[in-house]
Amino acid sequence: MDKPSRVRMSGPLEPYRHGFTADLRRLGYSKFTVVALLHLMAHLSRWLEDQGLGTDDLTDDCVERFLAVRRASGQVRRLSPRGLIPLLDYLRGLDVAPEPLPPVASTPLERLLEEFTRYLLDQRGLTAGTVTNYQWMARAFLSVRGQQALDLDRLGADDVCAFLLTEANQRSAGSLNNIVTALRALLRFLHLRGYTAQSLAEAVPRAADCWSGPPQPLLDADDVTRLLTSCDRRTSAGRRDHAMLTVLARLGLRAAEVAALTVDDVHWRAGEIVVCGKGGQRDRLPLPDDVGQALAAYCRRGRRRGEDRHLFLQVRAPYRGLVPGSVSAVVVRACQRAGLPPVGAHRLRHTAASALRRAGVPMAEINQLLRHRYLVTTARYAHEDLDALAEVACPWPGGAA
Repeated sequence: MDKPSRVRMSGPLEPYRHGFTADLRRLGYSKFTVVALLHLMAHLSRWLEDQGLGTDDLTDDCVERFLAVRRASGQVRRLSPRGLIPLLDYLRGLDVAPEPLPPVASTPLERLLEEFTRYLLDQRGLTAGTVTNYQWMARAFLSVRGQQALDLDRLGADDVCAFLLTEANQRSAGSLNNIVTALRALLRFLHLRGYTAQSLAEAVPRAADCWSGPPQPLLDADDVTRLLTSCDRRTSAGRRDHAMLTVLARLGLRAAEVAALTVDDVHWRAGEIVVCGKGGQRDRLPLPDDVGQALAAYCRRGRRRGEDRHLFLQVRAPYRGLVPGSVSAVVVRACQRAGLPPVGAHRLRHTAASALRRAGVPMAEINQLLRHRYLVTTARYAHEDLDALAEVACPWPGGAA
């Protein structure tokens, strides 16, 4: 196998080879991958030189032309834009290559969705994941009105109900409630910007309460133990998964909150951990002894040291922070190893609340741990506990004084 120093390179990218090599090593790529990416860089650099181009010409169209040449030359690897991501990210980070241009909104629908997206980000302050979900719903709702003439001034309550009836036939109650929330946000936006004469948000019927059906089974203490012991703590991945599952099961964090944790959020001496929750709210939670030990074991002998400050990192290069979906995937894989029905990360949040309730912890304290705005929301996490529900029930107006 070639060494990185033996890769011959000429052209406009040659001055960046050593910095790119160091960046790949920092991200944890193997020597084989580093050499392969340097060969790709050398090929691109020679092609740019032959075309009389420089790094500032590395647009999406330019990359596609290069990849077409690479495919025609008989190369069998790294033939898609994905293979050039590490190199382009590095060059863009140095401001020597142009950023990819966002797609141009070419239809009234696309322009309206673009405006709706800016509204959600700038004025509502929603997270990127939530905005993506709202975008999908808005596209589905507005697409039935056509791409060119949306006729929003004719939009009425009948259109809203017809759309929800269609969705209700193929969704669970919980999923439909998410659609309802996103649809109300879209209708308020349309009225606010003058696309509709009146707000139709009030015309959106409330979906059936997703808590009204039979409660889904929670994991008991033995199940949680099986999840934790399924992690092979002799490996870096096992120590990471064990620490992550311990945080989920003991602190009841959401998947997005676990993914957002950084090493600076763990205050070892104070015995606290800072959690960034919904709406950017930051809360300090006590760090139980078993959670602290699991995190310490992972940080000492499992977490790769580097510039990325996320607490939980990928176990393969590039070593970057996880996304919320990866956190839930860890729970699903642990369930498979433990022989349990697969559940997502949020089920462990319910399990943590139920375990605290069985231990006699008052609902108000569980509410503080889960960081719910309303106590009734916390009560839903203990819907199988009638005594817990009695704590938040309002007195019956016709009852005795």
